[in-house]
Amino acid sequence: MDNPEPNGDLERLYRAAGWTLRQFVQAVNRVGTEQGTPLKYREPSAHQWLAGHLPRKNVRPVILEALSRRLGRPVSHSEAGFPTPSARSVRRPGTVEGVIDLGRQDMDPSRRGVLGASLFSVAVTVPDWPDVVGRMEAAQTGQTQRIGMPEVDMVIAMTERISELDDQFGGRHARPMAAAFLVNTVSPYLRCDAPESVRQAMMSAASDLCYLTGYMAVDEGVHELAQQYYLKALELAGAAQDHVTYCTTLRGMSVQAVDTGHGREAMRLADAAAAAPQAGPRMRAFLAGQQAHASAQIGDRNNALMYLREAEVAMEKAEAREKAFGSYDPAALNYHTSQVRYELGDMNGAVEAMQQSDRLRYAVYRRTRVKERIILAERQLSIGHLEAACATWNQALDDYPLVQSGRVDQKMQAMFGLIRPHLRNHAARELYERARLTTPASLMA
Repeated sequence: MDNPEPNGDLERLYRAAGWTLRQFVQAVNRVGTEQGTPLKYREPSAHQWLAGHLPRKNVRPVILEALSRRLGRPVSHSEAGFPTPSARSVRRPGTVEGVIDLGRQDMDPSRRGVLGASLFSVAVTVPDWPDVVGRMEAAQTGQTQRIGMPEVDMVIAMTERISELDDQFGGRHARPMAAAFLVNTVSPYLRCDAPESVRQAMMSAASDLCYLTGYMAVDEGVHELAQQYYLKALELAGAAQDHVTYCTTLRGMSVQAVDTGHGREAMRLADAAAAAPQAGPRMRAFLAGQQAHASAQIGDRNNALMYLREAEVAMEKAEAREKAFGSYDPAALNYHTSQVRYELGDMNGAVEAMQQSDRLRYAVYRRTRVKERIILAERQLSIGHLEAACATWNQALDDYPLVQSGRVDQKMQAMFGLIRPHLRNHAARELYERARLTTPASLMA
């Protein structure tokens, strides 16, 4: 035990990465910081790993993620010479069983700390449309229950209600409800006997629910869990031959990637999503807006402006046909405009577009309103408009107590750090004191 065999598998990956020992541990420490568990490894630790000493169990996935990002592909435990986790955690269950496993761990309060330690992976394997279309285990026949369209309609209606709760109050409390509904109701429906048209409609409805649950996991900052939900949504959409929902999910994955700073992965996903067949003008605006944001983040100014104009034209066509509530709308388009201008360095334009987005947003989207008002305040401060920023932060605080959102909490925590250097200003001091009384004490740490 004192003299383990050198880890030749890890050595090969390390050489392929082209790192020095210092760069290796820096990459690992960076990923650890992203997942909320900062690491402080130095070169001797990497030397010991290569010499055959096993890293701590909870650090191994962090090392694998660092290598995956560097090499641009997934790296498994076995490929890195690490013991493979238990068979239960690595086997590839069927679609329905996978949804059940995923939902059960999410609805269990004792798992929340574990789930919170998960991280975004740029190397997650996203199946192409031909890889998932029509593929799912056969329905189990001979069940006592046979479902029809009323059950499908109920799942759709429940998903809409959960989405409304998420819009108003954030995903922290709504996501466990969605997970429990997936496990206790939707998954059994997927295993019931049904006519093929009903079965496909139920899989499509289940895909929508998985997508929504993944979106709420993103809102809480639980990125690996969100990716797992998104992947299940892709599988179910393919099984239902629902290409539009498949592409909508890819677009959601792109949003997650761009918001975590992984622009090239966001661009790849946005381009894949844009292949949605028979996309109407509102859907086209929805997809082009995301392509614009991702293009801007990777510095592709020409394409960013082209896609943004495409989104604007599509939105004009959509609004001319009908005013849609609950889908991509002018407020969302102005948010994308702000993000593009911000990424391209036009801070004044970013502020102007975000203000317009705030004016156009429907009142029911409380969580989005709070989050994006905080972003607006940050950008107002960055161009020297301190008192305007304080006024906007105060508007966000008006609704903050009603919102349970990890992203909003993180933004509020950042506000304290941004405003502290300005406490001699009366507006800044008043904001700071109000925020101390309105937000949890942990956010001031």
